[in-house]
Amino acid sequence: MDIWTFVIVCPLVGLAGFIDAIAGGGGLISLPAYLIAGLPPHAAIGTNKFGSCCGTCVATWQFARRGFIRWRRVLPAVVLALLGSWLGARLALLVASDTFKIIMLIILPLTGAYVLNKKALQSDNPPYSNRLTILIVAALSFVIGIYDGFYGPGTGTFLMLLLTAVAHVSLNEAAGITKVINLSTNVAALAVFLTHGVVWMPLAIAAAVFSIVGNYLGARYFVSKGTGFVKPVIIVVLTLFFLKLCYELFL
Repeated sequence: MDIWTFVIVCPLVGLAGFIDAIAGGGGLISLPAYLIAGLPPHAAIGTNKFGSCCGTCVATWQFARRGFIRWRRVLPAVVLALLGSWLGARLALLVASDTFKIIMLIILPLTGAYVLNKKALQSDNPPYSNRLTILIVAALSFVIGIYDGFYGPGTGTFLMLLLTAVAHVSLNEAAGITKVINLSTNVAALAVFLTHGVVWMPLAIAAAVFSIVGNYLGARYFVSKGTGFVKPVIIVVLTLFFLKLCYELFL
């Protein structure tokens, strides 16, 4: 590593943290930053997880202190998300990733069209009973956990959209739940990378500082701006994801 590694990685990780706190999908910016800086793939993923965990922890704390996280709804979802992530990782050993990427090329434009709908991310749907909401949130977290373990990009974005559309929770609560789920799966993955010694700690610590700042500012911005700012950010995330898939499949 030299000074340019830090110059390339740290500002992009900060930007990724800001976007991730608002709409998820920050990994679509931070992970390529590590690869552009020259880190080997496994080191890039592991080092990125360290910064993501630190930043997501701050964003989770911000949402929790504002009452966006109802812990009785979240804790069962955490357990099922971790189980789903494990199953997704096992599934990745059996299914060619290119097959899944082609499916995502179809899903992403449909998701973008949904987000552009005026009713997307609105909380005017009648809420379910608390028990049914807990069950739906847990089931969605399990499904998203499988996706996260199998492939991963945009996990937070998809979970936030599903929570508002299917579980009928408010955008604020959906953001809080998403942060807790993301933090849980990130910590589990980071533990694996740390035990295998692929995290470049000097860079990881420096990038974590920028990730913390980005997530802190993003969480505060989310609280003040709400839905009006979330939708454009989600569209940007989905576009980056689509371009990433096209590059991997065709270039």
